[in-house]
Amino acid sequence: MKLFVPGRLCLFGEHSDWAAGYRPRNPAIEKGCTLITSTNQGIYAEVNQHPTHLILRAALNDGTKIEAALPMEKNALLAEAERGTFFSYAAGVAYQLLSHCDVRGLEIDNYLTDLPIQKGLSSSAAICVLVARAFNRLYDLKMNLRAEMEMAYLGETATPSRCGRMDQGCAYGNRPIMMIFDGTGMDVVELKVAKDLFFVIVDLGASKNTQEILASLNQAYPYAANEVLENVQKYLGAISSQITQAAASALQQGDAVKIGELMKVAQREFDRYLIPACPGQLTAPVLHEILNYQPIQPYIWGGKGVGSQGDGTAQFIVKDEDTQQQVIDIINSDFPQMECLKLTIRSQYRVRKAVIPAAGFGTRMFPATKAVKKEFFPIIDREGRAKPIILAIVEEALSAGIEEVGIVVQKGDRTFFEDFFKTPPSPELFQKLSLQNQQYSQYLQDLGQQVTILTQDVQEGFGHAVFCAKEWANNEPFLLLLGDHIYSSQTESSCARQLLDIYSQVQQSVIGLRVTQAEVIHHYGCAAGVWQEQDSILSVTQLYEKPDIEYARQHLSVEGMADDSFLSMFGMYVLDPKIFDYLAEHINGNFRERGEFQLTSCLDKLRQFEGMAGYVVQGRCFDTGLPEVYRQTLIDFPISGGSIG
Repeated sequence: MKLFVPGRLCLFGEHSDWAAGYRPRNPAIEKGCTLITSTNQGIYAEVNQHPTHLILRAALNDGTKIEAALPMEKNALLAEAERGTFFSYAAGVAYQLLSHCDVRGLEIDNYLTDLPIQKGLSSSAAICVLVARAFNRLYDLKMNLRAEMEMAYLGETATPSRCGRMDQGCAYGNRPIMMIFDGTGMDVVELKVAKDLFFVIVDLGASKNTQEILASLNQAYPYAANEVLENVQKYLGAISSQITQAAASALQQGDAVKIGELMKVAQREFDRYLIPACPGQLTAPVLHEILNYQPIQPYIWGGKGVGSQGDGTAQFIVKDEDTQQQVIDIINSDFPQMECLKLTIRSQYRVRKAVIPAAGFGTRMFPATKAVKKEFFPIIDREGRAKPIILAIVEEALSAGIEEVGIVVQKGDRTFFEDFFKTPPSPELFQKLSLQNQQYSQYLQDLGQQVTILTQDVQEGFGHAVFCAKEWANNEPFLLLLGDHIYSSQTESSCARQLLDIYSQVQQSVIGLRVTQAEVIHHYGCAAGVWQEQDSILSVTQLYEKPDIEYARQHLSVEGMADDSFLSMFGMYVLDPKIFDYLAEHINGNFRERGEFQLTSCLDKLRQFEGMAGYVVQGRCFDTGLPEVYRQTLIDFPISGGSIG
């Protein structure tokens, strides 16, 4: 199993997590409030069970390589945790898991780390979360995100690190969250961002002493002995909380200008109230020089320090993607000792990825599928080009502005798909192609760079195949297309583009729908609901898989539609990543329908808890999974306007 855990950046509310931990001893202390997001960099690993040992192989971004192993014994793990090395974080979490759960060993191949180490981006918390998640997934411990965070936190506290609970927020991946701290209690509020936001993170290349900063600020707790320490409590309490909550609101609105203003306010108030408590570190001349550096001011909305502050790391919110690079270029040129990272918080309503399950056996198309995977059966588009079905589906996704396509295939079929999308034709074949087809061959090579082949090791249903894309989807909304359906739009926008536009409009999961007559309704998943826009956008109130006519007439009629006309699935969806949580519940609980893990019942849970819209697609969907319909598709698709893009 491959896992990725990003680093964590505290946008607002630094220090308030541990400060609020003193509330049980002094209730007058305010609750803590932080706003965090993940970095675009992190820790990549392949993990496997091991019968007896904790094994770690790691490649850090400073060139350091680590190979270590310990028996899964409490005393050995705890002793290693207390040493304070990189391996100690893994050992600390393994110690906690061994103490609380029925687990054996773990083998971790941390083959890539592009997250800067010891730069206030929670690299230690990221490895702790990765280890907790690996045990959880491999041993089916059924821990949710909060439980993974708690185990990671307990593991890190077994080391010399004195982290706050905020650090393990990296468990939420690329979802920005607001965390509210009250003693040992913690609430997490997930935030949805309306527009893309662009940041630059700058390693100042200077030095700071985090331990000195924390020791100085901790003198204010639980009771402040003088005015300087009272001001520490004042800033880390009410002032910081007010700024952070305002920033969370601006983040959800995608208001970069407001976030920039709040960064300036937060830095000004931080300096006013906290520098006197630790002037040797918090005066931070290098940080303030870069925050006020005039050449970058036209490109930024604001900036502030990161983490414990001091001369460690700075963050800027910039005006757009172009100015993000301009700020980096200026800093790299004028401050060669500094290093810059891009951070982009993507809108939760911007869809970059598409998933295409293509891991079936194709039994209904036997014996042709004994020779050729059904996804490679040919179709002819209206330009007269013969292409495999899977290419037409990938092109449908890319026509909608999708940037990355993940195709879920059987493990043994991976080579077929890799060869088609990643391998150029042989020189002999290429030379025999027409100039037009040689150009098309280059187009295929470029297209293949946007395709990732994912594997479903065991074929356990459509829902299970979708779940196999969970790590690759990385908590982003995604377009789901069926591996044996092709689409033809009746408008200038492709069918997939229509669905993405509706998703952006309604800001919730959307299922594509089509009008279907009663006599064939038992072949399809169906939806019912109330029109938001007549004959176009539906607020979905029920989903049902393959109903009989009587059930459909009683429960699935939609007001304003003709008698015995219903809405069935079009074979195209835009789904919130929450769908993976409901799929995981079914898989972990071994809840099967017709012997397999299905998608429709999980879609209905997504509808109940998150809301869902349906959209009557202006186009046609062609099934290629049955001989009789495949034959008709070959006839109808080329004359239907069946071009892609």
